[in-house]
Amino acid sequence: MSWFDAAAAAALLWLCSAITTTSTFYPSSSSSSSSFTRLRRSRNLLDLSLRCALLLTTCRACHISQKPLLPSMARVYADVNQHMPRAYWDYDSVNISWGVLENYEVVRKIGRGKYSEVFEGINVVNYQKCVIKVLKPVKKKKIKREIKILQNLSGGPNIVGLLDVVRDSQSKTPSLIFEYVNNTDFRSLYPKFVDYDVRYYIFELLKALDFCHSKGIMHRDVKPHNVMIDHEKRKLRLIDWGLAEFYHAGTEYNVRVASRYFKGPELLVDFQEYDYSLDMWSLGAMFASMIFRKEPFFHGNSNSDQLVKIAKVLGTEDLFDYLDKYDIELDAQYDDILGRFPKKNWHSFVNADNQRFVSNDAIDFLDKLLRYDHQASAPVTNGKRSD
Repeated sequence: MSWFDAAAAAALLWLCSAITTTSTFYPSSSSSSSSFTRLRRSRNLLDLSLRCALLLTTCRACHISQKPLLPSMARVYADVNQHMPRAYWDYDSVNISWGVLENYEVVRKIGRGKYSEVFEGINVVNYQKCVIKVLKPVKKKKIKREIKILQNLSGGPNIVGLLDVVRDSQSKTPSLIFEYVNNTDFRSLYPKFVDYDVRYYIFELLKALDFCHSKGIMHRDVKPHNVMIDHEKRKLRLIDWGLAEFYHAGTEYNVRVASRYFKGPELLVDFQEYDYSLDMWSLGAMFASMIFRKEPFFHGNSNSDQLVKIAKVLGTEDLFDYLDKYDIELDAQYDDILGRFPKKNWHSFVNADNQRFVSNDAIDFLDKLLRYDHQASAPVTNGKRSD
């Protein structure tokens, strides 16, 4: 069995085993609820092929012992932008159509980041709640990139909807207007999850990621803070596309993206020819924290310490094989802090508090996500192996 087949099997077993437990969380005490349960099961069954394909297209690599025959390149969706008109990905040429600032009023502050402040707002024209993201002074090119990416992804599964773009006439400060999601902070929400919730929301996030990747776009900042969940409505939205970028094979990208606890190894060793699989590492780090009840799972005090924390789990032997494969030279700072560590068994993280979330299938799924190497031994197209 190839690693592609193994990856698909791992996803299929873990994600889809929820089918047999659906009725537990959707009681069928009445005729209508019974119909709803059957509908839910039917929808899950229809999703089987997609779930299988998702892992084939998004899991990180398994083989790291051979030198790459070609420069590092995405295994799937590598040429999406190559086949699109330049206007699709050339955000420098975007002409922003500004909306009416007076249509929106701020209600309360709900968050802030390095590049913006975020408020709950209201559209005074239709009285609909919204989210107002007020951008801090940044290059206009970065603003255009975020807007263009959101426009390209508009209507995609679980992608936050961009409703409007406005600007203060005096300060020229731009703001992005988004759909409102009644989010519960992950620190209080995740501990309440049952096993089915973890499966459900990981799958919803996978759908968003597979969609943006299929459109030639890397998110580059996947983390719990950017995954909004309205648990009552079971609605998930992937937000904050400020660091997202169009993928072009062979391009060297900035490694100063993603948040420390969710940075893939490629960023930590300054490997610039990364691709969509960066998002899958971040997803894996999120998934590990959810099933092992350890937030964050890799808790480094700095970028260099973050790699050490990863090495203490995945071991250093595979790390050095990875570095050798891509001819990567580690910074001298690692000479004193990176020792020799054996690879830990994922089951060693299981305890009485988290054991109900950690099945063998979940471990297998996680193991396919958290790999040093972002590459595969054979190319993949549309979820199928191409030999």
